Amino acid sequence: MTQIKATNLSIGYNGKVVVKEVNIEVTKGERIAIIGPSGAGKTTLLLALNGTTQVLGGELSVLGINLIRPSKRDLKYLRQRTGIIFQALHLVDRLHVVDNVISGMLYKKPLWRALIKCYTSRTIEEVYEYLRIVGLTDYALQRCDHLSGGQRQRVAIARALAQRPEILLADEPVSSLDPVSAQTVMEILRETNERYEITIIMNLHQLHYAKEYASRIIGMKDGQIVFDGTPREITPDVIQEIYGSELEGYGPGFNNNYVDLSRVVHW
Repeated sequence: MTQIKATNLSIGYNGKVVVKEVNIEVTKGERIAIIGPSGAGKTTLLLALNGTTQVLGGELSVLGINLIRPSKRDLKYLRQRTGIIFQALHLVDRLHVVDNVISGMLYKKPLWRALIKCYTSRTIEEVYEYLRIVGLTDYALQRCDHLSGGQRQRVAIARALAQRPEILLADEPVSSLDPVSAQTVMEILRETNERYEITIIMNLHQLHYAKEYASRIIGMKDGQIVFDGTPREITPDVIQEIYGSELEGYGPGFNNNYVDLSRVVHW
């Protein structure tokens, strides 16, 4: 089942093209990593998939919604079914973990219940299921500003799951985490994809995470897709094509399994 289709797509901001001539098709249940140097257009492309980025040319359809000139109703429908995890997380620090997760359900819950924190037993059961998936059931009543960075990221994932999305977009979900926390988050994203068949599309700088946790990798450079294939097809030549001069000094024998390409440095 095709969920996303872009044909000769050009997108950007204020009429300025940032990503151009994109052709991709995404089917239900895929786990995709988008890689490329800073400024390649990864975030611009990701945000286009929930209607945030302006379509300047070509065609884009997501979950049956034509995003050339979508109505407010269409955008509301799309964003209810597309979860997103931002780098900045956008958690409410003074609220408990459980309240932050429930905020992901607000589109289908009466506002007055959220305002007075009157939740049904069914809602609480759902929340604890999502917290179990991310390993935070013991932290349900902790304020979010008392959590570590890795724990906060997991709260953001649980909140996104509470939407019951068909597609989950993650913008550099592990860029600010230590290696142990980052691996935990990547394992959770893989489990989420496999258990619920949620399509996951994530921007990553760490190539080794893309190769280990994605089933498909899209490489971007200068606003265009220059690679679209499996992790096995990522060769040193492909990496050179994607990152070009940013890899100068590493030579053909560099260990591309363990390069953090946000800085192009060895781990």
